[in-house]
Amino acid sequence: MKDLKSPGIAAVLSAIIPGVGQIYNGNFFWAIFWFIITPGLWIGSGGLLGWICHILSAYFAYRTAKKNELAASSSSLV
Repeated sequence: MKDLKSPGIAAVLSAIIPGVGQIYNGNFFWAIFWFIITPGLWIGSGGLLGWICHILSAYFAYRTAKKNELAASSSSLV
């Protein structure tokens, strides 16, 4: 059985540092993406739009962990 990750922890980790929740979920490609995009948006917008990356990264980390959780629970029913 797959090691299930908590969607809440994944979201909080990515809200604090975008990409860390993706590492927690095992999605290293997406973690690198967020590690590159977030500073670029913070710097490129003069600090006005960087928070968008924090919110989106947290949402996607939560969604991925929740999807994995649902898939594991439905496969255990079979």
